Amino acid sequence: MTISEKISNLRKEKNLSQEAFAEALGVSRQSVSKWESGSALPDTDKIIAMSELFGVSTDYLLKNDTVITEPVTYNPPVQPEEIQPEKENENMKAPKKKKKKGKLIKIIALILALCIIGAAIGIPAYYGGIREAWWELNGGKVKYPYILVHGLGGWGEGDGVNDTVQYWGATSMNLVEYLNEQGYEVHAPSVGPVSSTWDRACELYAQLTGTTVDYGEAHSKEHNHERFGREYTEPLVAQWGEKINGGQRIKINLIGHSFGGATVRMLASLLAYGSDEEKAANQAEISPLFEGGKGDWVYSVTALCAPHNGSSLTEVLNSVGGLVGISDTTDMLMTLCFGVAGLTANSDGIYDFKLEHFGITNTDFESAVDAITASGNDHAAYDLSPDGAAELNKTIKTAEDVYYFSYSYSTTKSGSFLRGHVPQSSTMPILYPFALAMGSFKGTTDGGISIDETWQENDGLVSVVSARYPFGEEYVEIPLKASQSEEEFEIQRGIWNVAPTKEGDHGKVIGLNSGEEVPKTFFTDLFVMIDELER
Repeated sequence: MTISEKISNLRKEKNLSQEAFAEALGVSRQSVSKWESGSALPDTDKIIAMSELFGVSTDYLLKNDTVITEPVTYNPPVQPEEIQPEKENENMKAPKKKKKKGKLIKIIALILALCIIGAAIGIPAYYGGIREAWWELNGGKVKYPYILVHGLGGWGEGDGVNDTVQYWGATSMNLVEYLNEQGYEVHAPSVGPVSSTWDRACELYAQLTGTTVDYGEAHSKEHNHERFGREYTEPLVAQWGEKINGGQRIKINLIGHSFGGATVRMLASLLAYGSDEEKAANQAEISPLFEGGKGDWVYSVTALCAPHNGSSLTEVLNSVGGLVGISDTTDMLMTLCFGVAGLTANSDGIYDFKLEHFGITNTDFESAVDAITASGNDHAAYDLSPDGAAELNKTIKTAEDVYYFSYSYSTTKSGSFLRGHVPQSSTMPILYPFALAMGSFKGTTDGGISIDETWQENDGLVSVVSARYPFGEEYVEIPLKASQSEEEFEIQRGIWNVAPTKEGDHGKVIGLNSGEEVPKTFFTDLFVMIDELER
């Protein structure tokens, strides 16, 4: 029998209701219900209290039996009148010895119980150990779900455009469906395609938890839009953040492509540390997202071709846009992303901009652009600029217990002294002119950031130097696979684990311009590595 079955049986043998049992232990009835259903484990002091209440040993409660056994009960203490000593003074001392012996037994039982629980929970378990053995006895090792978050102009499973072309897998395959068939739990939510990093993180949290989107009182007032957005009634990840199977917390693995990288970083940071501005705002009820203290709800964060430090393409467009008829960077970036996906900017009816908090309820492309540009800097184009990304990086912090991975791609090669980097022939045609422009561009942003020759190698949309890791943050270099290097390396928590730059353009990793085998192999290898990390 499991501990949950034993608790239930012993309670019923005592003719106690869950309410009466809970009152006797000083806990809620919900706690008792969770213990008996196996969805949670009682703390050490409650186990000891139960052993005394039921008259059984703590070992009996903690040890899972393969067959049904009778409870090990204590023998009742011998009454004084049953003792027949030869001397009166010995008769007086006997009860005291029994009392001392009883206390000693309880102390030993307590120490043993603490040792068992401490060993099961506290000893690190690396590829098999006491913690893993404990988990196996309580339902097995929990598999953490994977959450795929799209980039600028992208979409998720619930959007109509996904029926025409999948973001994850492109025109060659449905990557989410494939990965689920391999035994992984994978979700691809849809967040605002042109919204800011903050807004997208809030939307992602609401979908994961099955709640109403709360952009925060302070943030909404600053950017002049509604505080609340769409309502989601069903959580993408059931029991996210709760503990099951021997005390294992249900965590998630976040994977962001392109601008999705900033989104997942922001979500992990808010979960861990919350928002000082929102905590200080005068709001009747603050969203749990802004309270922090949930850093252990995320297991890993992976960024693919992410503009951690912004994209120099925004500077290119600002410099030369007027010469080629581009008056607005946001308009150009959105049009570009639509083109990469094989869509047109006027794909009305199947494209959802998710801008109700800005008062936009239709899917008109021009209205969406006007709404977000009027918001100031609360939109994707600003966060994608080097200046905007630098501001984001002051806000987003890595969580110490989370694994961080970053993968960059390059579709250019070194050209002449004057040309910098030039795109290779395998570059996706629509990205070719942008890769060429970024490969030779140099300049200084309005915020004083120098875009020098180190920014010239790129994947057609993001410079390699920007995609590797956020400037100023701690990182280590790791091989693509352990077998590719004889050198010892260690994947660490709380810092960036940066893989070598791979050949290909911005969309290769998700199946654009690459065929189905590339994303299949990449994501399968990535999931295997993450699942084998030390917990």
